[in-house]
Amino acid sequence: MTLGDAVTRAEVVIVGAGHGGAQAALALRQNKFAGSILMIGEEPELPYERPPLSKDYLSGEKSFDRILIRPADFWAERGIEILTDARVVTVDPAAKTIGLEDGRVVAFDELVWATGGHARRLSCDGGDHVGVHSVRNRADVDRMISELAATTRVAVIGGGYIGLEAAAVLVKLGKQVTVLEAQDRVLARVAGVTLSRLYEAEHRAHGVDMRLGVQVRCIEGADGRATGVRLMDGGFVAAEMVIVGIGIVPAVEPLLAAGARGGNGVAVDEHGRTSLPHIWAIGDCALHANAFADGLPIRLESVQNANDMATTVAKAITGQPAPYHAVPWFWSNQYDLKLQTVGLSAGHDEEVLRGDPAARSFSIVYLKQGRVVAIDAVNAVKDFVQGKALVAMGATADVAELGNSTIALRDLVARMPR
Repeated sequence: MTLGDAVTRAEVVIVGAGHGGAQAALALRQNKFAGSILMIGEEPELPYERPPLSKDYLSGEKSFDRILIRPADFWAERGIEILTDARVVTVDPAAKTIGLEDGRVVAFDELVWATGGHARRLSCDGGDHVGVHSVRNRADVDRMISELAATTRVAVIGGGYIGLEAAAVLVKLGKQVTVLEAQDRVLARVAGVTLSRLYEAEHRAHGVDMRLGVQVRCIEGADGRATGVRLMDGGFVAAEMVIVGIGIVPAVEPLLAAGARGGNGVAVDEHGRTSLPHIWAIGDCALHANAFADGLPIRLESVQNANDMATTVAKAITGQPAPYHAVPWFWSNQYDLKLQTVGLSAGHDEEVLRGDPAARSFSIVYLKQGRVVAIDAVNAVKDFVQGKALVAMGATADVAELGNSTIALRDLVARMPR
């Protein structure tokens, strides 16, 4: 395998150098795969952690070196080659090759697609003004950091995890922050009403101007630089910096163009196989039937999912197939609140509050037809750890006991029929 050649070959080629791609390479070696491995990443950096971008890295609390998944010598010692600054534009399943933007061709025996997604862009005018940012990679955040000294006011479009995490960091840095959310509450896609209202109140208590149910008309600017956000109702939010956090678009165009089944992501089976032979997909871009979503096909945008799917694919490639079945979990740090979520709360019909939010340690248990489907634990690590089994079992439990924080969730687990 010589990366300088017009045609390169590796037994396993991994497209994407984020969490999923890195874990796929590691898991292959851990499962005794001795063949050649080539990881291809679009960015100039070695694989690094993405969650700190909107938190510790943006705030300056962590340097880039501290968020590397592994140092350079680690990959070299394990015979894992990494091609950086390279973008895959075509896939030829019959020839078992991929084409890079610069014209080089890479041949493979097995291809693992771990590209994640690209930040969804605004469809309105002004989205390309200087000062308009997404938070998807290091370069995005480095641009933001370079503009902070000249920034007093920040408008954050989108009240999901990324937007709220960035808002929390920036208001702590002394910026005037306005969050603009199209729905009537923040975190509407991932949490229930109770948690949404608590987080809205928390941000307001820290000085964030939280505006719900508002639509963006355009980004206004002068001389190509953003000056603020014009709303559909005619209102205007002045801002030198605009952060757009409205989700991602799965990066699967070359696979779909090659005939892979999919749409909102690329469809995979329980082992991570796409509909194309010898081609696999993992992480944010992989559309899979998930047992914790009632078997519906979904994409899970989380580090945990990327890592677990990577391990599943590595096992299948090395002849040790084990179907993907992992309880989803996520986390978010905002101010002094550490939110840890286990399970998927979408479609829940009941919320049970454990503990007192005023004490800054509480949990919300989500039920669907009497079954525990998810838990949001805020500064409540024990509930997160112990409640995972309740979610995994789809347990039914007495609502009064679930809401009694003096009863440990592990005690409820112990009583469950096996």
